[in-house]
Amino acid sequence: MKKSTIWFIAIVMGVCFLALILLEAGYIDDNVRMRRKQFDTSVGRALYVAVRNVELDETQRGLELGISTAPKDTAEIRRESLSDSLQKIPDAWTTQRRSNSFKEGEMATSDSPNGIRKMRRQLQGSYKSDYRREMLEEVVFDILNKASALPLKERLDFNKLDLYIKNALRNEGLNLKYHIRVETSDGEEVYRCNDYDTRGESQTYSATLFPNEKQTLTGNVYVHFPDMDRYIFASVRFIIPAVIFTFILLVIFCFTVYIIFRQKRLTEIRNDFINNMTHEFKTPISTISLASQMLSDQSVTKSPAMLKHLSGIISDETKRLRFQVEKILQISMFSRRGGAYKNKEFDMAHVVEDVVGTFRLKVESAGGSINCDISAQKSQVYGDEIHLTNVIFNLLDNAVKYKSEDRKLSLSVVVKNNGDKLHIEVKDNGIGIKKEDVKKIFDRFYRVHTGNRHDVKGFGLGLAYVKNVIDYHKGTIRAESHYGQGTRFIIELPAT
Repeated sequence: MKKSTIWFIAIVMGVCFLALILLEAGYIDDNVRMRRKQFDTSVGRALYVAVRNVELDETQRGLELGISTAPKDTAEIRRESLSDSLQKIPDAWTTQRRSNSFKEGEMATSDSPNGIRKMRRQLQGSYKSDYRREMLEEVVFDILNKASALPLKERLDFNKLDLYIKNALRNEGLNLKYHIRVETSDGEEVYRCNDYDTRGESQTYSATLFPNEKQTLTGNVYVHFPDMDRYIFASVRFIIPAVIFTFILLVIFCFTVYIIFRQKRLTEIRNDFINNMTHEFKTPISTISLASQMLSDQSVTKSPAMLKHLSGIISDETKRLRFQVEKILQISMFSRRGGAYKNKEFDMAHVVEDVVGTFRLKVESAGGSINCDISAQKSQVYGDEIHLTNVIFNLLDNAVKYKSEDRKLSLSVVVKNNGDKLHIEVKDNGIGIKKEDVKKIFDRFYRVHTGNRHDVKGFGLGLAYVKNVIDYHKGTIRAESHYGQGTRFIIELPAT
């Protein structure tokens, strides 16, 4: 499958997943808004009913108190005038308190006349005599004015207020825990419930107590619900798992796309490996075949020197083939079992010095120079000497392979201490590595395409082998490179 096709499918699927998540988020937001609006309306209706019940309750109590405390010369008239009306007040009060379903337009209509004028009309309807009606008005106004002149704290029965609010909320279907406080019109707090909790106080609902009286005689009741958010979000709780599962699917999809691209890359690397391996094996096989033909050709005169030369070629090319096969088997063994090591304590500085000495002739024959600076005081390490020797050899061999054609090859090897670590540095002035390829050079079979040279062969296994060896010895290796200027490999091993 082409990379462009994979990208197209990935983008389409990604957009679909994101659109699905956005739709689910929008659905949650709409439901929360609707639920909150319904909650606000229900609380508003409940507070209105509770406040009306408080007002009716005070009217009844005021009239009853006025009759019981009236002088003897007027008590009989007041009782006779009010007895029938007082019988009607509880009925009207009960009917008003039980009312839990009305429209907002009806609320505005029922709230326009004040409680006293409504009471007056009810009482006036009971008497046909103008004289008795006027006397009744005077008595009622006198009683209610005395009651409303009292401080708000004395006018209210806070337990009843709490009960009215609770019943009104239950009639609206709201069985939530709530907290109330009462303030006068000038902001003085006169009541606060015992278990008052400030949680959720930022969203407080309020209603005016005795709204039909003078501003100075009114008060305000404030109600807030600590668990309001939990109640509102409970209605959309079922959709939250769907959002989570959709997000998980999106993550899995992204990971799947990543795996697809990685597998495609590994396939490309494997194809390059097969091509390189074929070329690496083809050259020595051709050489051995040619030497064998010369040995078997009767028309060619074979002197002892020629026989020695041909046998040397066959031996060298056979070793070359064996080395390449062992290298492949070795990296395969590292992948499966971690390799076989023979650990002991040895001096790594001497190992580096020996490898540099062995390699000096090859560097000088290529027209270059190599410098070795060993200043480490503690250079003892515990590990496999052969494998660590191969690590230094591979790094120096790569430096020679990828030397620049524009300048003389220059190598430097530094061995020093860095705290409790042994610091080994191999630096060259070769062709360098591009920044995007530096992190990949330790992968198996990976070869930098832009850095390949037609005269450089390999399987892309050398640096992978180096990384495996250093990791086994609990060390670190990293590469620093400037493309076109050179590369530096830095190794740190635990010193003993």
